[in-house]
Amino acid sequence: MRILITNDDGINAPGLKVLEAIAAEIAGPTGEVWVVAPAFEQSGVAHKISYTHPMMIAELGPRRFAAEGSPADCVLAGLYDVMTDARPDLVLSGVNRGNNAAENVLYSGTIGGAMEAALQGLPAIALSQYLGPLNMQSDLQFQAATAHGAATVRTLLDQGHWDSADYRLFYNVNFPPLPAAQVKGLRVGAQGYRRDAFFGVEPHNSPSGRKFLWIKGGPQNLPTAPGSDAALNLEGYIAVTPMRADLTAHDWLDDLRAKLE
Repeated sequence: MRILITNDDGINAPGLKVLEAIAAEIAGPTGEVWVVAPAFEQSGVAHKISYTHPMMIAELGPRRFAAEGSPADCVLAGLYDVMTDARPDLVLSGVNRGNNAAENVLYSGTIGGAMEAALQGLPAIALSQYLGPLNMQSDLQFQAATAHGAATVRTLLDQGHWDSADYRLFYNVNFPPLPAAQVKGLRVGAQGYRRDAFFGVEPHNSPSGRKFLWIKGGPQNLPTAPGSDAALNLEGYIAVTPMRADLTAHDWLDDLRAKLE
């Protein structure tokens, strides 16, 4: 199996090393793992592509490249520049340092990389590691993803639903904020919503008197609706959410047709 991996934390991020090990286990001794990751951190860029300016790409080693672009850019670079001899069989994005559950999904570059792969017609999985009081120590941060990542990916490949729809299905996986031994198992849940956890800004003045604004996130330990992604993580489960890039509110189409047409 040929696997392309990317992330949004950057080419030197510890989570990417975790994902490389996961991908190597899935690819097997005769497979290939290709890395095309951002040269610098790209957290929060969502599904951005560098449409109006070029990006530099550099080969850092065998099957290892850094691109000055977003995760979606990196997937495009992987498909149309790095791996032109044959497309990958699977694209993995992550392992993100921090959860990409609930509203975080909409901002996540990790999700953006997997989404771009799905739009390109490839099987794709985004993986993120929830952080909390029980795994904030550096040696514990990625322990759950390290221990359970390959098995989770293999389970999705073997038993997940993979279609060829125009807006192809892809998967969002979040590992709970726990040491590996305390993970309870895997559960499937919808994308949740954290109330009172909005992004905002925090103003600061520089020594020169100019005002700068820092983007500030809300608390991440708020549970979402029962059975949804963040709630499952906070209960100790690996949360798996099937996703599509289609943003249509299908539940309102018939009502709007009746009223407006």
